[in-house]
Amino acid sequence: MINSQPTRRRGKALPFLAAIVVAIALIIGIRYWTSGSSDDADAPKCTGADAVALTIASSPEKAGVVQEAAKAYSGRSVGGHCVDVVVKSKSSGVAMQALANGWNEATDGPRPDVWTPAASGWVNLLRVNAKGDTGSIVPDGDPQSVANAPLVVAMPKPMAEALGWPGKAIGWTDLAALATDPAGWAKYGHPEWGKFRLGKTNPNISTSGLNATIGAYYAATGTSSDLTEAALAKPEARQFVTNIEQAIVHYGDNTLTFLTNLQKADDNGTALSYISAVTVEENSLIGYNQGNPTNDPAKVGQHGPPKVPLVAIYPGDGTLNSDHPFVTLNWADPTRKQIAADFLGYLRQDETQAKFAALGFRSFDGKPGPQATPANGVQPDTKISFLRPPAPTVLSKLLASWTDLRKKANVLLVVDVSGSMSAEAKGTGKSKIDLAKQAAIDSLGQFVPRDQVGLWQFSTKLDGDKDYQELLPVQALGTSGKETLATRLSGLTPHSGTGLYDSSLAAYEYMNAHLDPTAINAVVVLTDGRNEDSGSIDLPHLVAELRPEGNAEAVRLFTIAYGADADQDVLKQIAEATGGSEYDSSKPDSINQVFTSVISNF
Repeated sequence: MINSQPTRRRGKALPFLAAIVVAIALIIGIRYWTSGSSDDADAPKCTGADAVALTIASSPEKAGVVQEAAKAYSGRSVGGHCVDVVVKSKSSGVAMQALANGWNEATDGPRPDVWTPAASGWVNLLRVNAKGDTGSIVPDGDPQSVANAPLVVAMPKPMAEALGWPGKAIGWTDLAALATDPAGWAKYGHPEWGKFRLGKTNPNISTSGLNATIGAYYAATGTSSDLTEAALAKPEARQFVTNIEQAIVHYGDNTLTFLTNLQKADDNGTALSYISAVTVEENSLIGYNQGNPTNDPAKVGQHGPPKVPLVAIYPGDGTLNSDHPFVTLNWADPTRKQIAADFLGYLRQDETQAKFAALGFRSFDGKPGPQATPANGVQPDTKISFLRPPAPTVLSKLLASWTDLRKKANVLLVVDVSGSMSAEAKGTGKSKIDLAKQAAIDSLGQFVPRDQVGLWQFSTKLDGDKDYQELLPVQALGTSGKETLATRLSGLTPHSGTGLYDSSLAAYEYMNAHLDPTAINAVVVLTDGRNEDSGSIDLPHLVAELRPEGNAEAVRLFTIAYGADADQDVLKQIAEATGGSEYDSSKPDSINQVFTSVISNF
């Protein structure tokens, strides 16, 4: 089988990785799949005295097919017991943190007997981050896989062909060169495509982002295994990674943001203007080319295939694999361990593997399925050069190095201070404005001194006839900027109505006037309501004003729908007009998690 598990090291939790794990617990899974899964459990098939339930925590992208398999499997007898298998969708990072902390059923849900995350790297992180006695809950050895998904560079087909695909092997080295070439796509005869733009998720949060970053470092050092701390520190390696990072459109917690925005751009005939490439798992690319970027079986057929398909580039200088391990936890009793072993065998049977293959996954032993076809952008016979993730100590240094080298942020925070923000957030004993202020302050830890951040507040008629007011200009944080921002955020107080449209447009225009071509330029708008300024620009004209022209450097809006009264549809239109994304915090007590997730884009 293909094995992506990092070399294991015993010992205490690494401080840097531990900090990452805390962030992961806040971020992963709150967008499209939450840790508190709303799975509707089927009635148990076993009700007698011999009934035993096996509980499984599965990563979301395969939870549906594992649930289907569990439903078909339940009711059979194993070791003299009638068995029910219960599958709960739980994001890999959230589950890893819950397991590291010993799993609190009051907050984390039923304790699993089996954990199947997206990749063995999460198992390795659990081994180094587990607290107290929980360090022994994962068995020794390499876990077995139930499916595989290699990381690919997904590129619009015309762009890949311009680089020589499929005849030429393309790798991270080619992307780094294209990212730094001032001619951009003009070098390949297409000046209309502008410069090279890359979409990659935040490696501190996302498996695909982490794997892409590891791949870049391997290419930078010219090695395919045994990446060392000394190699990471070489100036030429750091410059190589910096070159790739400078092509980033923005980061984020989920590749779905890129794929849904690309689908909308394709619908509008502008697919080649939005992004040049995005690093995703192979099955996500297949889903996109079938018109279903979510890869949700329930959405199959709801949208046609794109006019400009994506093709999979398997980097010639190496890529990594998500091997979807099946881990029976040591705290499971002997009966459940026996059932788990039997169910693992069931998942690896041909009939069940066919269900994984229908969603674009490769088999447990790495064989591509019927969806892995050239028509779906995949070259199933391509020989893939797989890289082994670095040891935990090296991974810690790698992520610390990436923090130094990542593309800096140039961001304006725009916070709603309308009167409704003074209302209590149900069940918290605090007002919505107080929760939002604390969430914004807590998220500042993700910024570094070279990031440029400003702050506005908005309501109606805050500054003469203007609905918005500048509290801090966008400027480098330096050594004291976070403290200054925190102080100004703490002082926010509710006023009158909600001047959403004029404030959003003004913030967008301000950032266009203060554009930094070396940074991720963005506006974050948090609001709990709807536009209440009757004299403002209307929504259709606002959306038209927000759409970037051609290949111009873009300012992206990321909107937060805060509370039940926020108009998510409007905020989605505003964000997607700029190639940004709307975030749902309709439950106000989730705002800390959501705000942290938004800031992960930078």
